[in-house]
Order: sequence, then structure tokens, then C-alpha cells
Amino acid sequence: MTPSRRPCPGPRLAFTLIELLVVIAIIAVLVGLLVPAVQKVREAAARMSCQNNLKQIVVAAHHFHDAQRHFPGNSQDEGGWNWNYQQNRRSWSWLARLLPYLEQDPLHTQAKIDTNTLSQSLPYLSTGLSVFFCPSDNSRSLNPSTNRANLQGVPIATSNYKGVTGDCWCWGTYAEKCASHCNGLTSGNGVFTRGDITSPRRMADITDGTSNTFFAGEDIPEISAHCTWPYANGTLSTCAIPPNVMKKPNGTSYDPYTDWPEIYSFRSRHPGGLQFGFADGSVRFISASIPLPIYRALATINGGEVVASSDY
Repeated sequence: MTPSRRPCPGPRLAFTLIELLVVIAIIAVLVGLLVPAVQKVREAAARMSCQNNLKQIVVAAHHFHDAQRHFPGNSQDEGGWNWNYQQNRRSWSWLARLLPYLEQDPLHTQAKIDTNTLSQSLPYLSTGLSVFFCPSDNSRSLNPSTNRANLQGVPIATSNYKGVTGDCWCWGTYAEKCASHCNGLTSGNGVFTRGDITSPRRMADITDGTSNTFFAGEDIPEISAHCTWPYANGTLSTCAIPPNVMKKPNGTSYDPYTDWPEIYSFRSRHPGGLQFGFADGSVRFISASIPLPIYRALATINGGEVVASSDY
């Protein structure tokens, strides 16, 4: 008797449920592996762009120095601390005075920086500039802002980059006396102070060495209200406060304005630290865990400290 034969099955038209689940699981694993890699690549590109911004700013300051024989200064009028007072003052920042050397001569001319009061140049104060935005931060999306320190209610441009005032600090948790005083805002030991337009720093003043001295660093406008390029009091920070102070010890957020004694400092969104432009034009990444004495020493122009690159 001839044995019966089973008919050959036709071609399968679909995955089984188990096969489909396996494929989905494999895709999920691949996505899980790829997303962190993409994020790392994106952050690396953003960090490089931020580094280039700081480089441009410091090099522009060198060109300013070549032309003027000194670095750009700040002309903060300290007679009042709100828009009603400041609108009629010429409290221009060093970054505003640097504009022609950052290929922003038309903005500098139209705003009549130095000549105009802030209110006379109001249409230009909200102009956001790519060179002042770190791509790792959301500062561009906050521009213009109406909660900038001393200028509340007025649309003002934000900025991630600020000049270094040194390590003198009279207020808050990290008060630090230097020499015979602690008011680094008006008479600091860094490259900048709020009123240094009357006696701006020169390269020869940096006796600690330009390769050992911070010139400018990063901040986050969302955390600190003192971040805006046109206004002097929005372009400076101290290194008395440690880097990357983000929240209060209890985990709550600082008030961007009223908590200024604790956050008038430097920070960034870069994982692990932040970037500083040095007075020699180089840009280096500084770990958030840098010892505070070394961090402060790098902020002074003539402290006589000995700091090796291996220390940070």
C-alpha cells in the first residue's frame, strides 16, 4: 500500500506573534544603545560650538586691546537697581563694547553704545546673538527675557558668557575676603569689575600669566537672572562661589534674582563641568569637582598663586 503524503505547505504570509515580539525586542535594544550614543555625539558638537564661542569672545577682546591698549570695560551705574533708574543710564557692558570685534559693528552703531542710555537703545537690547548662546543650554529659547536682574519687565537679550571678577565676595555662603576688602563687584582681583570703564585692565596687569588666568566663563540664564549681554551687571560673575552650583542644599531651586549672593557665579549644562576662556585665548574644560582654592586662584590676575594644569 502506498503511504499517503502530506501536502506541502504554501508560503507563509506573516510573522508569528513570537517572532514579532522578538523583532520588537531587538529594535528596542538597538534604540536603547543608539540613543545615548547620539546624545553623546550631539553634546560633543554642542560643547565644541560653545568652545568656539568663548574662543571668539576672548580673541575679540585681544583685538580690542590691540586697538585701544586695554580690554573692554563696564560702566555700571550703581545709583539704583531697577529699570526706572537704569533706563536713563549708560550701564553698558564689556560685551556690548566688544560687538565691533565680533562682526557686529552695525548693531553697535545702531544701538549707539556708550552714547545712548539703555532706554534710548531699547529696540536693540533684545537682539539675541549666536556667539553669546551655548547650544547645550536653552538660553536661545529664553530670548528675549523679561526677568533680567535690575531690568525686570523689559525684554532684554540673554547670554551664556560672562567675564570673571576674581574671587572677592562679601555675601552669602561663600564669602571670601581678598586683600583688604571683599567687594569683588566694584574692586575685584579678576579681569573685570562693574565699573572698570574708568580704569580698564591691560594685558600687563595679568601678572599671574595669561595661560593661568580665567577671562570669561559660562552661566545659565534660567538659573541666574544676571545673564544678558547689553547690561554691565549681566555680564560678570565671581569664582568665590564653586562652579556649577545649581540648586539649594535642600534640593529646591534658587530664585534667579533674589538669591544672587549664592548664584552670581559660573555654571553650564555640559556634563561634569564647564568651559572657561583663558586670558591667552585658549579655552579649557574645568571639572565641576575642581578644588575650590585652585578654582579661585585661576580667577585672579595678580595673586601670585602657583597653579599647574595638572591641578585641574
